[in-house]
Amino acid sequence: MTIVELGAHVAHHSQRPVCVWMTGLSGAGKSTIAGLLKQRLARLGRPAYLLDGDELRTGLNRDLGFTDTDRAENVRRVAEVARLMVNAGVIPIVALISPFLADRAIARSRFEPGEFLEIFVDAPLAVCEQRDPKGLYARARRGDLARMTGIDSRYEAPQRLELHLLTGEGQPGQSVERILSLLQA
Repeated sequence: MTIVELGAHVAHHSQRPVCVWMTGLSGAGKSTIAGLLKQRLARLGRPAYLLDGDELRTGLNRDLGFTDTDRAENVRRVAEVARLMVNAGVIPIVALISPFLADRAIARSRFEPGEFLEIFVDAPLAVCEQRDPKGLYARARRGDLARMTGIDSRYEAPQRLELHLLTGEGQPGQSVERILSLLQA
């Protein structure tokens, strides 16, 4: 897409599109916050689309497992889809564990400066296990699920991020407000 084409998309949507990339452990609140953010952006008339890791693994990425190589490919594919959305003038909201620094750096590299906002949705492992919305931690602790991020597969906390959300306490709405402030900056 040329600069002229991108400018036409941006002017049409009255916004500068950026990729909002939320990373963190399962149960940290990524999907909840992402869903609320999408609703708020819709009410503000700002086109956005939610790319949720669980949903993507039932379609686009259903052929991928949870090896390090498959996780890297998962992130790569999602980053490419998000980049296309930014080019179309839409704000992609990515809710994806994306556990490795190198993979998130590659995702960031697909965007122009200022088009990628890495947000660490950070809750302590104990809180994530208590929430355990899908029962994954319990299965991993029993040995029924291998390669669970935070249990027997590592999570590398972001070092280059635009926002750090501590979600062990507090309300998801507060996190959404902080992200909206970042988007308006």
